[in-house]
Amino acid sequence: MNKVLILLVFLACTFSSFAQHGKRLYDSAANAEKDIAAVVKKAAKENKHVLVMGGGNWCIWCLRFNEFITTDPQLDSIVKADYIIYHLNFSKENKNEATFAKYGFAQRFGFPVFMVLNEKGERIHTQNSGLLEEGKGYSKDKVMEFFKQWNRKALDPASYASEK
Repeated sequence: MNKVLILLVFLACTFSSFAQHGKRLYDSAANAEKDIAAVVKKAAKENKHVLVMGGGNWCIWCLRFNEFITTDPQLDSIVKADYIIYHLNFSKENKNEATFAKYGFAQRFGFPVFMVLNEKGERIHTQNSGLLEEGKGYSKDKVMEFFKQWNRKALDPASYASEK
């Protein structure tokens, strides 16, 4: 009886987690290379960088991060102003090995892992998400700093031209 009760509690928590996060963020059937090319093109037109979030629907920290940045108005605003997001799936169904290899084997940092791409689709930074954690969640200050350090303005030499 105890095993049945434990199983029911586990299933209830699992379904509750899926309900909280709504749609599935990571698509194991997606053509990552094609999708990323389209996102890069869109980001270039909008003068933004691409934030590739590597992970999967199985990864609670991946879902937490997405919820964290989309439910906090300040973080959501920064992300929308500076980035186009793509969720790169890593799962038993599709590890997207060629895509992860192309971007320097970012999965070595665990999941989620974040890759910032410039307007040409070149990887300019890989971020270990563990460095952004705080307790059982993420540090708003660390996440904001990450986003600010890797946006286009931060990498624009004109931002650092001295006034005469």
